[in-house]
Amino acid sequence: MKLLMLYTDRFSYRPAHKTLESEPDCSEAAEIKDAVIGLVHAEASDEENASGVEKKLVKNLKWGARKNETRRIVIHTFSHLAETKASADFTKSLLVRAEERLRNAGYEVLQTPFGYFLDLDLQVPGRSTARIFTSF
Repeated sequence: MKLLMLYTDRFSYRPAHKTLESEPDCSEAAEIKDAVIGLVHAEASDEENASGVEKKLVKNLKWGARKNETRRIVIHTFSHLAETKASADFTKSLLVRAEERLRNAGYEVLQTPFGYFLDLDLQVPGRSTARIFTSF
């Protein structure tokens, strides 16, 4: 698992191109302020330890939010951080479970549309806690 967390003063997206035909059509744009964006890359080896990877993902996203003094988290699949990637079904399921766990812990969570390339617009302040990368 690769996770790039960006704290954003403002983050918005608009679906641009559908990449997985099995996903529902989506044209709805969204914007959120004061949020940690989790750019998540699930690797093929993560499928062997789904519960452990899920637990670490949630733990890291909570930590990133605390470091940036926010209760807002955006989960965004970003399959460009490693050479291998997990199956789409595994990744989607992982992100849905992580979102549920974060909501149950009192976080406001937005998940970007799965299976889409998005037009992204973000404003990241120039401080060290606004950019955190981890691999597990």
